[in-house]
Amino acid sequence: MADLYPVPEAVSAGASGPLRTFDAYLRAAHRAGSDPSGYWLQQARERLAWRTPPTVGLQGGYHTVAGEPFTWFADGVLNVTESCLDRHLGPRGNKTAILWEGDEPGDVRTLSYAELHTEVCRTANALRHLGVGSGDRVVIYMGMVPEAAIAMLACARLGAIHSVVFGGFSAESLRDRVLDCGARVVITQDEGRRGGRPIPLKATTDEALQGLEIDQVLVYRHTGAEVGFDPERDVWWHEVVPHAGDTHRAVPMDAEDPLFILYTSGSTGKPKGLVHTTAGYLLWTSWTCETTFDLREDDVFACVADIGWITGHSYIVYGPLANGATTLMFESTPLYPDAGRYWDMVERHNITVFYTAPTAIRALAAHGSEPVERHDRSTLRVLGTVGEPINADAWRWYHDVVGEGRCTIVDTWWQTETGGHMITPIAPITATKPGSATLPLPGILPVLLDSEDRVIFGPGEGRLCIAHPWPGQARTVWGDHARYVQTYFGHFRSLYFTGDGARRDTDGYYWITGRVDDVLNISGHRMGTAEFESALNASDEVSEAAVVPFPHDVKGQGVYAYIVLQPGSDDHELQSRLNALCRERIGAHARIDALQIVPGLPKTRSGKVMRRILRKVAEGQPENLGDISTLADPSVVKAIVAGAVDTSG
Repeated sequence: MADLYPVPEAVSAGASGPLRTFDAYLRAAHRAGSDPSGYWLQQARERLAWRTPPTVGLQGGYHTVAGEPFTWFADGVLNVTESCLDRHLGPRGNKTAILWEGDEPGDVRTLSYAELHTEVCRTANALRHLGVGSGDRVVIYMGMVPEAAIAMLACARLGAIHSVVFGGFSAESLRDRVLDCGARVVITQDEGRRGGRPIPLKATTDEALQGLEIDQVLVYRHTGAEVGFDPERDVWWHEVVPHAGDTHRAVPMDAEDPLFILYTSGSTGKPKGLVHTTAGYLLWTSWTCETTFDLREDDVFACVADIGWITGHSYIVYGPLANGATTLMFESTPLYPDAGRYWDMVERHNITVFYTAPTAIRALAAHGSEPVERHDRSTLRVLGTVGEPINADAWRWYHDVVGEGRCTIVDTWWQTETGGHMITPIAPITATKPGSATLPLPGILPVLLDSEDRVIFGPGEGRLCIAHPWPGQARTVWGDHARYVQTYFGHFRSLYFTGDGARRDTDGYYWITGRVDDVLNISGHRMGTAEFESALNASDEVSEAAVVPFPHDVKGQGVYAYIVLQPGSDDHELQSRLNALCRERIGAHARIDALQIVPGLPKTRSGKVMRRILRKVAEGQPENLGDISTLADPSVVKAIVAGAVDTSG
């Protein structure tokens, strides 16, 4: 049994969130479990700024025919920016809303709630002049600058649907997303900056949009670099936004209207555009942000993710701003200019809540404690992890070295699809275990299924499902509801399938064991194996490719590629050429860590690749391959095992 860490007194003292004691958690869990519709309706009416308050909570649910729509607060009318901005102007107008730390240490900007409100109104007016209206899709392809958050909020204020694309994605990936959602306008910037390097965002945008009919490209000038400019299509931010007018009345939206589309990888090569709604999503991010972190009025909340991912949407922009918090945006990397960058920011900005990925923690731990200890971290109260399961050693380093044993760790499990936290410690009340996501939030009803689809009661390990809707749940896949139904509800009757495996211990604590479908989790970035294989198979040198994950000390999972070469192909420096191809077709974060050239892939007689075998070889467990008698050519396995790449260190 893992060690149990009680909540430090410094964390529980002065708790101000919705759940401040474990008894309060148990009461909320009972209420939300027995009457979820009523519980969340009350929360929604109390927490959000409504034009027309809702009178209904949940309508529909998993008990209906698989894939039938369910709704939350369907008769309510609101605009999310009035909850995130307008209602704070009186009590918090001069409070810092966004605290921005640029690529270089000390490059800092602040925007108060009043200033942010003005900038959002100006940008909304500028977009309206460019022809953007309610229901239009706007793709945002930017770095970590305040204008990216402003663009998101301006779209929301207009009733337009934003789709943020991570600034590390390739031109091809950006193009695919623009086409899929039918975007009319793209917002980008001249360059981004990251780790001392320029990121050519405008150049990538120009490449992505070649031959496409796009109304306008709004370009923010950040570095001042010379970039291509099409006067028929491109518009400079600084020429239109500052003069567009300081006031803008937010467009009223129905609760179930789409707020944004965010693309995530699936088990096919085509990324899926998950649609999150206006009221349900905002309620979930608002409530979970305050509840999990015990967010307080004077907190400086630092989520050092990128807004291109759901973490940035929920816990840099919408969650903190809906609570009137000060939220930090970070442009750089944890190792630039050195391994003390995070802790230097904590000291300079008096950060109280710090939220990062296990990959970053492991990378920093490799540099030892000195870069941490040379900075004052006495303001820290809550440390968070997100994006992937954290191993126990990294957890303890984070707790003992960074938090000096006086902070609590909230190891949050959730997904793009969930909108916000699902299974997580609640900072002031949940005793923690290194590596465990601990307990479900109120209203979240986890179910574990064994290999024969039977429900596991008590301790056990299986596939993780959720038995009841929650407000933050994505409602569909843009333009492909059938894919949404099949992906999340086509596996088990009346259950949402997460795609993850989990173990439940004797205390009822949950331990996420990783993906059980064909999705990789690399440094917290979800990428489909099919995406990699599609990129690899585009090479004239490759006849066939299969990709599987393997445990990686820093990234959590690494990418292991099995390649069957075309006759006559040269394998010299093949990995670097294929990595360049993956970078071009997927993005800078897509990289093969281990490559093995094989004579063939292990296939059944019907032609299906036996990934179970490839996973075991990649994990260094060739003795646990199981039955291979059903393969069309069992001798292929012998060759694969003999030539396996050592991934142990």
